[in-house]
Amino acid sequence: MFPEKSAVDALKREWTDKLVRVKSGREELKRFEGKLGRVVTVNYGGRAVVDFADGAWYDIAGFADVLELAEGEFDAAFTSAQILPGRQG
Repeated sequence: MFPEKSAVDALKREWTDKLVRVKSGREELKRFEGKLGRVVTVNYGGRAVVDFADGAWYDIAGFADVLELAEGEFDAAFTSAQILPGRQG
């Protein structure tokens, strides 16, 4: 079941471009603990699309419970959101 469009739009306004860290507790997100990420958007499935500067984006369900706002310097040099990322051929 998908959330209402108005609810997703509110989440987008609140979370898009925010720096976040993963809280402990979800085994499938353990590899991201301690890493700084940037919320790219919230999709219409209600999942946060997060860039952890490793060349991929991850959609995280129930993100409000497992992500916390963070401060720091996001290293955009290693993201996949570049015209020509430096790691490609």
